[in-house]
Amino acid sequence: MSTATHSLPRTIGAHAVLLTYTAIALFPVILVIVNSFKSRAGIFGAPLTPPTPSTFDLVGYTTVFGQGDFLHYFQNSLIVTVASLFFVLLFGAMAAFALSEYRFRGNTLMGLYLALGIMIPIRLGTVAILQLMVATGLVNTLTALILVYTAQGLPLAIFILSEFMKQVSDDLKNAGRIDGLSEYTIFFRLVLPLVRPSMATVAVFTMIPIWNDLWFPLILAPSEETKTVTLGAQLFLGQFVTNWNAILAALSLAILPVLILYVIFSRQLIRGITSGAVK
Repeated sequence: MSTATHSLPRTIGAHAVLLTYTAIALFPVILVIVNSFKSRAGIFGAPLTPPTPSTFDLVGYTTVFGQGDFLHYFQNSLIVTVASLFFVLLFGAMAAFALSEYRFRGNTLMGLYLALGIMIPIRLGTVAILQLMVATGLVNTLTALILVYTAQGLPLAIFILSEFMKQVSDDLKNAGRIDGLSEYTIFFRLVLPLVRPSMATVAVFTMIPIWNDLWFPLILAPSEETKTVTLGAQLFLGQFVTNWNAILAALSLAILPVLILYVIFSRQLIRGITSGAVK
């Protein structure tokens, strides 16, 4: 019996497991999107079925867009996420380059110290962060969220990017130095283009927690001018009456940026995850 025959059941089994996991992971997302196009009776009467002519209703989306501030909440989330991603990728890549390229006393300890940020949740320092923001006058500003999310994303970014930058050829960097290129030019023009897959991986893993976060917007920026999408969706939650149509519509709209980012960076993301698996 050939090797291909032996591997066929194994391949089918692996695909079956992956498809099952994918279905389980996507089921809640699909359920939210499908029910966002239903009336309240359709949501509670048949939550697992697609909209029918009798249950189809856009009242959730009309309520969300009729809430004049929701687009402003969406804009706040976009500003915070894009700015935080920019600083995480920039400072994370620069720190990763320094740790992987230059050997100095305490290099290993510095890497371990930064790795602690992955293991210790930043929410444990919420009280100290709030006190710092109050002292600096940054409460109810988007700057406060950007600073916190940048600090939150840097440890993972440095950890991932430093491993990739160690794989960049030393001959390439030394050739650039011989040609008279500065360290900044070597970093931006030679190293960064070669680690784009890892940058995409960091971007996706960093964006999702920032976009979906409710904790820090609720504590640091709860004012009407600085609310984010996730915090704005709380407007439709009431003590006695909850507008489920509007909540599901708001959540469906909040999912879109994550899906768009994945579609844009999917190829780079897969390359970044699998590049270390095959040599």
